[in-house]
Amino acid sequence: MGVFNGVRSTVAHSVRGLCRPTVTGVENIPDGGPFIVASNHLSFLDSVIIQALMPRPVAFFAKAEYFTTPGLKGRVMKAFFESVGSIPVERGEQAASVAALDQLVEILESGGGIGIYPEGTRSRDGRLYRGRTGVGWLALSTGAPVLPVGLIGTEKLQPADTNKFRPQHFTLKVGEPLMFDHVGPKHPLPARREATDRVVEAIAELTGQERSDHYNQAPTVK
Repeated sequence: MGVFNGVRSTVAHSVRGLCRPTVTGVENIPDGGPFIVASNHLSFLDSVIIQALMPRPVAFFAKAEYFTTPGLKGRVMKAFFESVGSIPVERGEQAASVAALDQLVEILESGGGIGIYPEGTRSRDGRLYRGRTGVGWLALSTGAPVLPVGLIGTEKLQPADTNKFRPQHFTLKVGEPLMFDHVGPKHPLPARREATDRVVEAIAELTGQERSDHYNQAPTVK
């Protein structure tokens, strides 16, 4: 826990000092017990921002190369992602698969916090896309409260397809927890869809983003 607090505090101080973010609703994060952070996704840095600014650890999936990048930057990234309990995933692995989601269930059942992007991948055009049902599956399978999070302006920190960090003001809003029935992993798909739509609607209320009825797709790697 000391390692987490040290690394998180360093990153949090840097983010706050450079970007002067507006952060609201952090009091909605429970003091103890499991919770699910469900956020919109605009930038590579979104996970880092959420993990740094939340009062408790939030475990996200992270690309395996973030743990193996050489040099000082690589060591810093590895230390941060390990300290907040991020789960390394090999490129090309389907993070929404049941096998991967089971890892998040284990964290929730141990009383921890996890983070997930219902859209699946970053929005390149700023719209909020239809949610994939992994978040609904997690909520109904575990009964953990879902904290909708709205990020505004983080796409300016590191524009798509660049590695340059550009300090900018951004906003992070944590909404009131959404509670769902704890029905276990074997539940009907319509219930999962309904839960997911409710989460995405709460995110939309926080961000004011234009909505899309389609699923977001990652750009084709050439």
